[in-house]
Amino acid sequence: MKRIALFPGSFDPLTMGHLDTIERGAKLFDELIVGVFINTSKKSLFEPDEKLRLVEASVQHIPNVRVITQAQKLTVEVAEELGVRFLLRGIRSVKDYEYEKEIALMNKHLSAELESVFLLANPEYSHISSTILKEVMLFDGNVKDYLPAPVYQALEKKREQFEK
Repeated sequence: MKRIALFPGSFDPLTMGHLDTIERGAKLFDELIVGVFINTSKKSLFEPDEKLRLVEASVQHIPNVRVITQAQKLTVEVAEELGVRFLLRGIRSVKDYEYEKEIALMNKHLSAELESVFLLANPEYSHISSTILKEVMLFDGNVKDYLPAPVYQALEKKREQFEK
């Protein structure tokens, strides 16, 4: 049986921490699907189609990874439609662990066959988040080391728009 995992997130924007989780996860599964989903509790900087293109450009070097987007369904419903048995999640801190544990338990309640797999963040990325990077960049801070090149370039363009 093919081991297929789904790595869901809002990826606004995709960070090197996300990319590290994707690269490591791709080694664990036959296929890894990155799901660019909507987080209703966050205001996005990028439109869903922009995020999809940026994630695709950032993962094109990984042959067993593909990227999808959706906004209308629960993650467990998407996983079921795709034949996914595993949800991949990254954990940076105890705070992330508590949050991810709650989500994993609810997902297990909604779909008993779905297993959540957690990867601890690489220490060099454990202090970053999309929110922090957007804020630092907005005020001209250097975040280049924490973003894949296509994402950094897109953020630079967004920042230029804010300055006008």
